[in-house]
Parts: sequence; structure tokens; C-alpha cells
Amino acid sequence: MAAGRELYCWGSTSHGQLGLGGIEDEQILTPSQIPWSPDSAVLQVACGHRHTLFLTASGKVYACGSNDHSQLGHELPTKRPRMSPFLLIPELQDYVVIQIACGSRHSLALSDWGQVLSWGDNDCGQLGHATDQDIVQLPKVVRQLVSKTVVQIACGNNHSLALTSCGELYSWGSNIYGQLGVKSPNELTHCNHPVQLTTLLGIPLAAIACGGNHSFLISKSSAVFGWGRNNCGQLGLNDETNRAYPTQLKTLRTLGVRFVACGDEFSVFLTNEGGVFTCGAGAYGQLGHGFSSNEMLPRMVMELMGSTITQVACGNRHTMALVPSRGRVYAFGLGSSGQLGTRSTKSLMLPQVVIGPWVSPSGSALLQSNDAKVAVVIHQIFSGGDQSIVTTSLFMDKLPPEDFRNYKPKSQILALTAEVTKQCAHFKQSDQSDMDLLSSIELIFKSQACLNGSFLLDHDRHFGCSSRNHGLDLKAAQLAFDNLRVVENESIKQVIWDNITKELVGSLVGSPADVESMRLYLLLPLYHEFVNSKHYKSLQVPFANAIFKLTENPRKVLIKWLAQTPAEYFEHLVQNFLHVVVHIISFKMGLAAVNPSAERRQRLLPYNTELEVILKLMQTLCVINNLREDRLNYQTFYWPDLADYADVQQEYVKWIMADTASEFNICNFSFLFDPSAKTALLQADQALQMHSAMANAATHAFNFFNYGMPISQFIVLNVTRENLVQDSLRELQRYTQSDLKKPLKIKFQGEEAEDAGGVRKEFFMLLLKDLLDPKYGMFKEFEESRLLWFADLTFETENMYFLIGVLCGLAIYNFTIINLPFPLALYKKLLGKPVDLSDLRQLSPPEANSMQSLLDYQGEDFKEVFDLTFEISRDVFGEAETKCLKPGGDEIAVTLENRKEFVDLYVDFVFNKSVALHYTAFHKGFMKVCSGRVIQIFQPEELMAVVVGNEDYDWQALQDNCEYREGYTSGDDTIKWFWEVIHDLSEAEKKSFLLYLTGSDRIPIQGMKALKLTIQPTPDERFLPVAHTCFNLLDLPRYKTKERLKYKLLQAIQQTQGFSLV
Repeated sequence: MAAGRELYCWGSTSHGQLGLGGIEDEQILTPSQIPWSPDSAVLQVACGHRHTLFLTASGKVYACGSNDHSQLGHELPTKRPRMSPFLLIPELQDYVVIQIACGSRHSLALSDWGQVLSWGDNDCGQLGHATDQDIVQLPKVVRQLVSKTVVQIACGNNHSLALTSCGELYSWGSNIYGQLGVKSPNELTHCNHPVQLTTLLGIPLAAIACGGNHSFLISKSSAVFGWGRNNCGQLGLNDETNRAYPTQLKTLRTLGVRFVACGDEFSVFLTNEGGVFTCGAGAYGQLGHGFSSNEMLPRMVMELMGSTITQVACGNRHTMALVPSRGRVYAFGLGSSGQLGTRSTKSLMLPQVVIGPWVSPSGSALLQSNDAKVAVVIHQIFSGGDQSIVTTSLFMDKLPPEDFRNYKPKSQILALTAEVTKQCAHFKQSDQSDMDLLSSIELIFKSQACLNGSFLLDHDRHFGCSSRNHGLDLKAAQLAFDNLRVVENESIKQVIWDNITKELVGSLVGSPADVESMRLYLLLPLYHEFVNSKHYKSLQVPFANAIFKLTENPRKVLIKWLAQTPAEYFEHLVQNFLHVVVHIISFKMGLAAVNPSAERRQRLLPYNTELEVILKLMQTLCVINNLREDRLNYQTFYWPDLADYADVQQEYVKWIMADTASEFNICNFSFLFDPSAKTALLQADQALQMHSAMANAATHAFNFFNYGMPISQFIVLNVTRENLVQDSLRELQRYTQSDLKKPLKIKFQGEEAEDAGGVRKEFFMLLLKDLLDPKYGMFKEFEESRLLWFADLTFETENMYFLIGVLCGLAIYNFTIINLPFPLALYKKLLGKPVDLSDLRQLSPPEANSMQSLLDYQGEDFKEVFDLTFEISRDVFGEAETKCLKPGGDEIAVTLENRKEFVDLYVDFVFNKSVALHYTAFHKGFMKVCSGRVIQIFQPEELMAVVVGNEDYDWQALQDNCEYREGYTSGDDTIKWFWEVIHDLSEAEKKSFLLYLTGSDRIPIQGMKALKLTIQPTPDERFLPVAHTCFNLLDLPRYKTKERLKYKLLQAIQQTQGFSLV
């Protein structure tokens, strides 16, 4: 053996299991060198109860110890072979073995081709050969796993586990305690062939381990699952009940467990931080806690705290741990056979250093050595049965010890990587496909586990996967999937497509095994074929169905994950499914777009199952968008051409008349509707409501006609300019709720104008100017934002607030833009949506900044710096008045822990509690007019734009949509000059022109295209241009020069009050 690569052993040698040969001792109490003669160094040692296997770097396996059940794998006598050293297993010479495992009396070997070989005792079927033969003398391939590539093996006393490259876990052997994890012992006492653990579907496994009659696995993100015997609490589940199926140790979820070692009835967990936790039987001190009681939950070994442990190993009833920084091995537990290496057979309740002929990394030795040149350091530790073995390396080679927290790549399941996708993209259309690559791609894309274990965040940030942390590096995933987008080779493309659509999506279940098995839902939409809407029946719809199949808790997790995704990812997802909606309606439902110039047909969307599924998914995405901090603009969900394929107004009528809310109707998915479509719905609702109101009025008019009591089909308000507020309040009180649905007409006393819309616009403008005047004290103006909000206290009655609410509703139903300088919070409240700090930031930036500074401060001196309680001071008619934000708030200090509650309560006070009476009156007035379902389809921003218009000016669009009458054309000099003058005006002058032309300086929610300006000539250039605001009609004289036109136009736009007949 190479110098320095030495083996040392201690413990029971009663059956020759230490490979010392030729000695009479049954116990070795101190580390003794094993006379290892093969040239190749030992990579791994596996220990059974009374036999040991050694695996060399060249892939050969040697065995020693008891062969009473042929567990040594060669034709030796089965009597006690204490005098015999280790021997090569000849039947394995044709294989390159990469891993070994020992049960109580059986053995496993794993070849570099992923084949499992087994031999020895088979009384429980633990060899997996599908035979009841009690003993198999020579290594034999486990046939049922030949088609799989196994990457890890493990053995319990009488059962075996194997993990395959595609993430499948198989078990076989005894199941009397449920240690196979497939069925209860009542259903299955043992199984002589490998059976897959299907309850683990989709979990990306990283490591497996077996105890005497229990089993463990660790996921890629450090979730630990255990099953089998639990008589001493060895499963760490806080009880002593056996488990027949894998059960998660939730207490370990956040600790980052990377390795598990198991004894007969206890378990040891090694964390990423190098901490050691133990549970189970503690009678001999094998848990290391200083006492002999059992532990039901994993408990940290405090004596090892402060040291970074990188290796742990277990015998039947003892434990070893390596501290590489000190080059020390610690042992504790049963010592009756010398297995602790402490020169004694005494058991130890606490970890104690094993005194051996090795040195620390700094060179300090525990034992005196004559030759510093051959000084060795510990490389790896192994335990099993009642024996312990370590391998060493030369101190001068500076070879770091193995670290069990780091997994060997060949022991891991397959994963999709950028490198793999680059290889796929490298193959040209005509190239012969690489069969190994094709095989890997096929396995990865049909395996949930492989994909769920791909593109994990680096630096272990994926540990503790939960609803708050999906653990995926979506940017890296996107880059890898982008490589697949450019694949030319048809074989590769087809393998990926077939496995995703025919295997993967169909295998998704409603109750995933664990949160880690759900990462697939985020990865799959990165597949470029999701962009292709024509695949909807094979890809997008089945994927959407899989999401809706999820039970409540997994669906909540997915919603939280999607709410955390980058905006670019989420927008891409929304667009892909929106395109499917467009594709189904446009191409698959036989609905050609209506020719705008043709007479519009009344057309309803027929029911389509696939369409409904995708729309419901879009609806879910819309809900998720509202949960996001970086919310997508709601316009992302619009389909502007919807009205070209369906008569949305007829759809609305059908929606209102539907017997049940579950009946399919496009109006249930109002996120698709752009402002034009929503305005069309509003018009439909207005027409329905007003038609109903007018029909009732006409009926009453007919009934009472003979009595001289005809009832108007309009609301007519007779008002004076001098007493506009009082007159309006008086007039509106004369009308019932159904009356308010009628069209509104205004009559100013002493003025000639017949109201066709223009007078109504001016009425709203003047009335609101009065109502919002500070002299009434109904509203408070915030200096920084120039916005209004309800005053805390006022001398005005609630009727005034009610009136403003009614006016706001009337403006909507009469499609009149009004100047109501309130923040978005008002419209959120009207639609029943919560307000938050962003609303305070819009209304009062200084107050919002103060609240934000509370949330941002990280100092431990928070309480001293801010010195706040849950009490605030408000100015009430010039005097300070304090208000408690919660009961007893004046005695509750604001701290780092409760500051978020304070900010939330402050915002709630500003927008809700302090103005509850006034807002309630406003809300009642608004709802008296706008109580229909149609209002609920609007977003707060959209409702705000309906009421007050918007300032998204596009003056070129106004010109492009302009119509000309009575001889004017776009080519006339006067018209050219007119538009040149308009475009040359300042923004303020342009807005004055808009106010002059339409009665408002803001534009409808649909944008400038909704303003249909018409220009007609008048002959006498001495006159000013005249605006008919009711019709957006401009009388423009044929001026002789551009300068005169500009002079007259600027004169005209100053005149925005008072109406007279033209």
C-alpha cells in the first residue's frame, strides 16, 4: 500500500472482521494498523455485524470476517474465520465497483455502470433477486434494476435501498417494521425484489441511509424523511410509533442536514454548519448527551459545539465524529468490545478523543513518533457492528480529509444544466445524435425529481425550501432553456417534446410529496414551446389542469412562489397564456374578426372547455399579480381586440341575466377588457339601467297622463349659478334611486342653452369647484400632493358628502369627466380593495417617508431613537388632540418587532377610521347610482380614469381622428394652420383648448382616440372659433392667415364659462 495511505482499526475482532488475521485477541482496544497489502488505496469501508468489506481506488472489493451466511462473497468455510485476513472477492473482478454496503449478514456492491450486485443472507429477500433462496454465496446482479442506473446503495440489518439516476428510490427485504416505505407490515412482511417508493415522487433526493430497521433520505435542499422502526425514537418524530411510509422530520427542515449515519436503534445527523444532532436509543451513551435516556427529537451534541464536524459514523451502539481542523476523532457510546478506541471497554456518555498514531493538520501528535516523515493524518472514518476503522494520508501531502457534507457528483441524480443544453444546441440538424446525451435528456425530461433538483441557488441558498423560498435560480434556468430554443437536431427536439407532454405533465399529482417537488411548476413555463399557442391542447391546457388539480396547501405555495418571481418571468408567463386565449378565440372557435366598417353582428362566445381552463389560470395570475411587490401593469392582461371577436355588450346582458354565477361568460374574466371594452360594458349597463328607469317612467306617465301628471324620462335639475350647491341638493332629493339611472339634463335659470351634454359638463365643473372649496371645510388639501381627502371634523352635514357621492356616480353614468382631485385610495375603497403605505405616499409624501424610515431602521436603539407609542397627535381646529391607534396604545411602545403593525394602523387611521362617517355617506351616495356589478370589473386606476379622465395626451392622435364637414378637408390651408398652431401651443395652452372644446382638460379612459373632434367652416373671419362642447364640434372660420387664426383661437379658449346659442 502507498506510504501514508494506512488503515487503523479497533473494536471487536471475534470473527476476524478487522482483517488483522493471525491473532487470538477478540478485542482491539486501541487503534492498530491493518496489514493492508494490495497496491491500491482503500476508498471505502463497509461494516456488517460481523464482517467487513474494503473498496479500493481501482474498484476492487476485499472482504473479511464471518462468512456464516456467505456475506463475504467467496467460497470459504462458514466457520469462524478469526485467523483469516481479508481476501479479494473474485466474482467482482470483472466490475469496477464504486460503492459498497453491508447489512447484518448480507452485502451490496455498486458498479460504475450503475448495476447492483448482492450476496449473503437472503432470508427476508434482502438481496433483491426475486427468489426465496435463503443464501446466495456469490455476488449476483439484481436483475430488476438492470435497466436503471443506480447511483447510491444502503443496507439495514435485513433490508436494502437503491437510488437511481432519475431520482427513483427502490427498497427490498424485510418490512416487519415498515422499513421498506411502501406498505404497512400487515400488508407486506418482506419483499424479495426492488419496489419503488412512489410516495416520494418528484422529490430530488441527495442521500440515503439505513439503520438497523429504519431508513432515511435527504433531499437536495436538506429535507429529511424517515421511516421504519421507531421503538426508541430513532426516527426523530417525537414519538415511538413505527412509520410505514417516509415521514418528514420537520424540526430539521431549516438546519441544513447533509448527511445521516444510523446505528441499530439511533440516528446521527450532520448539518451543513458542521453541527451534530442525535436521536433514538441512548442507553449506552451513543447519543453523546451525557445521559442514557432515549431522545424522541434530534438534539444537538453540545460537547461537539464549537467544532466543525465533517464526518460521522455509527456502529450498532456507538458513534464516531471527525474534527478535521484538529485532526481528532471523537467516540462515544458502547465500549464493551473496545470499539471506542479509548484503551478501555467502558462505555462513554460524552464524546472523547480516540488516541491514535496520527497528527493534527498543524503537526501536533497524540502519541510520540520517531519518524516525522511518515506522520499521517486521518482521511476518513468508518464504523459498523462493534468495530471502527479509519484511513489516513501522509501529513506532508496536505490531502484534506473527506467531507461527508459534500456529495460526490457520481452519487447524485441527473439534473438539467446549462452544459447539457449547450451540448443539445451544438448538434446540427444533420448530425448523428449522441446516444448517451439522448438517454440523459430522456431521463431528465421524464423525471420530476431530476428537474426539481436542477438550477438550485448557489451557496446553499436553496436549503430549507418553503413557501417563502423556492430555491431556484430562475435566471440560470432561463439561460439553459434558451439553449434548447435554438436546438436544430430533430431527434433531440422530439425527445424533449415527447417526454414533457406525454410523460412529465401527465405525472403531476394533486398532492405533491413535498414543497421541493413543486419547483417543476416554475421551470416548465421556461420551455420555449409554451410560446407556441397552437400546442395548447398538448401543453398549456394540461399544464393549467395540473395546477388546478393541486390541493389547497400546494396551490397556496405555488401562488406565493409566483408572487416572488422576477417581473420579466411573470410577464412572460402571463403573455404566453394570453396568447393561448387569443389563439383559441381567433382560430379555433370559428370567430373571424368583425369588419369595423360592416354592420356589427350580435355575437356571443360559445363555451369551450380549453378556453375556460386557460381563462381561469389567467384569472389566478391576475390575483397573484395583486400580491406582487413589483406588480405588472394591469394592461399586461388586456386583449385590445376582444371586441372585434365578440359583442361584449351582448355578453354583458347575458352575464347579468345568467341564472348562476358559474355559467361561462367572458365578463367573468374582465381582466382581458381594455378601457374601450370596459367602457362598452359600462354603456351597456347604463343602457340597461336607464332603459329600465325610463320604461318605468313612461309607464307611470301613461298611467297618470289623464291626471295631468306626466313623468319625465330624464333627471332635470333646475339650478341657479348663484346657489348651485343648495339648488343641486334640493333637486337631487326629489329623485328616487331608480330615477338616478336616467340621463341627466341641466337647466341653468335664465340661460337659453338646451343641454345636449355641454351644459352638464359645466354643471359638474362648477358644482364640484364649490363643494371642494376650503370654505366648507369638508376636505383637507395636502400641500405636497395638491390632493384632497376627507376632513377629520367638519361643520357640514353628512348630506353634503352624500351629494358628492351621488355626483361622482352620476358623472360615471353620464360619461362626464369631472375634476375630483382625490388619491387612488378613494377608488380602492369604492371597489373594496385595501389601502396601504403607497396610498399614503401619494397623498402625503412627508408622512409616508416618516413611516418608511420606521420600517427601514435596523438599529437596536430603535426604541430610543423614535420614542413612539401607538398614539398619534392630530390638529383639530388649531389644537393638538391625541388618538390611540389600538386600545391602550398610549402605553404600548413602538419597537422593531411591532413597527409594521404601527405603520399599518396609522395608514388605516388616515384612510379609514378617522373619516369613517364622512366616507360612509359619500359611499352611500355613490352606490345609490353605481350599485351594479359592472363597476366591480374596473381596476381602481381605471375607475379613477373614468371619473376624472387621464392626462395621457396624444395630440397627433386627436389630429388623426379628426373629421371635417361642409367643405373642409385635411388639405385646406386653414386646417393645416390650425393643427400647426395647436402643436405649437404650450402644454398648458393645449389643455385650455381641450377644456374649451370638450368642457374638460382631461381625456376619457379610452385615450385621445375616443375624442372625435369635428371641424366645420363658418364664412366670416371676424368671429372667434366656437366650440359646441356637447358634440366636440368646432366652428372654425376660414381665416386668411395663420397669425389671425392663432390670435382668434387663443382669444376663444379663454372663454370657458357660460353657454349661449350658436
